[in-house]
Amino acid sequence: MLHIELDKREDYTICRPVGELDAYTVGQFREALGELASEPKLLIDMSEVPFVDSAGLGALIGGIRRAREAGGDVAVCCNRPTLVRLLHTTGFDRIVTVTDTVAEAAESLTSGHGQSAEVS
Repeated sequence: MLHIELDKREDYTICRPVGELDAYTVGQFREALGELASEPKLLIDMSEVPFVDSAGLGALIGGIRRAREAGGDVAVCCNRPTLVRLLHTTGFDRIVTVTDTVAEAAESLTSGHGQSAEVS
């Protein structure tokens, strides 16, 4: 089961999925990211996600692409070692800023450094 928490701050919006992000829950996550694509600064907090499969990773990349196509900036934070390793191994951290904490991700967004490269 997946629950998605949204937290609108003054300078950015946090999307915090809580639960496993897999083929069974990816539709809900994809829909939430689609609704947030028009946010100028989006912080995706993956700290409460214990597991991500390829469908979840694809939805995350797709959400980032949509946000950037709309002119937005995105950063991801995650403090789970296995998920951080997955993000580094797949090269995900080359397309978007990945930090350990919400504060670091927020800083990258507010300083304009949330976008690492184009998502193709």
